[in-house]
Amino acid sequence: MSIVKFYRGDPANTPKTTMGARLGSNAILTWNGKLLLEKRRDGDVWGLVGGGVKNWETEPQAMAREVYEELGIRIPKEKFQKLAVYGEPGRVAAYCDGSVWRMVIVVFGYDFPEEPRLRVSSESRELRFFSKEELKNIEVVITHSDIVEDWFLNR
Repeated sequence: MSIVKFYRGDPANTPKTTMGARLGSNAILTWNGKLLLEKRRDGDVWGLVGGGVKNWETEPQAMAREVYEELGIRIPKEKFQKLAVYGEPGRVAAYCDGSVWRMVIVVFGYDFPEEPRLRVSSESRELRFFSKEELKNIEVVITHSDIVEDWFLNR
């Protein structure tokens, strides 16, 4: 069951925000030329590992925390490379409790030097590395799909 619906670039159908903008950190995690995605429990679609930045955190600290929470892997915050910020209006998450957030996403990159041992968290159904070709057969959450496309175009 989906508890959140995501929107990007669809002003006619995007609900008005009810909350302030939410800052998030998401990761382009790669190994052997493939991109790691998680099958999300909250929306049953594939997306980048990451989540909201807490008030006391920097974006790299949040990224390190989210990677540990979602994968069980500790990566020092200094190892993440800041790649981009996606903050245009219309990147929105609408939750079933009625809260609607504008999303500003700071994207970080990290390439695993060897195949990591991943642990599926309570936030995910599955974790998997994908090639560009394999991505054609899955649904990537709309608020991450352009980030994923940009990474494959620019690498």
